Amino acid sequence: MIAIFDYGSGNLRSAQRAFELAHSQVVVTSDPKICSEADGLVVPGVGAFAACMDQLISVGGREIIAQRVAKERPIFGICVGAQVLFETSSEKKKSLGLGVLPGSVELIAAPLLPHMGWNNISAESGSKLFEGVENELFYFVHSYAAKNKVPGAINTTCEYGEEFIAAVEMDNVVATQFHPEKSGDAGAKLISNWVKSL
Repeated sequence: MIAIFDYGSGNLRSAQRAFELAHSQVVVTSDPKICSEADGLVVPGVGAFAACMDQLISVGGREIIAQRVAKERPIFGICVGAQVLFETSSEKKKSLGLGVLPGSVELIAAPLLPHMGWNNISAESGSKLFEGVENELFYFVHSYAAKNKVPGAINTTCEYGEEFIAAVEMDNVVATQFHPEKSGDAGAKLISNWVKSL
């Protein structure tokens, strides 16, 4: 089973539909037991970093995600749901994240923000997530991103004003700054790649 974590933020229904194309059992839930024990946990997120963290903490998300990391159970963070996996964010005020991934989320140095629309990515060799979609376009909507590569992980980058991290694959944790559920066939293939790894 794949659980889409409903903590009050994210494109829950579009995420559910996208993951259902690759897996027969997908639930949208805030139930701690289901979120902790599902084969894969998807953490969506839209809006401001601090607000998403507050909502996540209010439903026990910090503990659920920490338990999954400790037990090496797969997690897939999307957009702000990916950002909260990092240590900090400088959005509005410095906010603490979950610290699953090292580094900070910072404002992109670009002439026009938000970065909205389709963009190509540069996947590091060995990526399982981007297998078969290394040269495809993905859909972004954001103004902040992690900029420093995560040591010991497979880092996929994107260029918009400057280089930033578009995706990270580290152990059982996957995080994408873009929205795979809004990225058409390429996003569907990427989701399928993740589901096959569970």
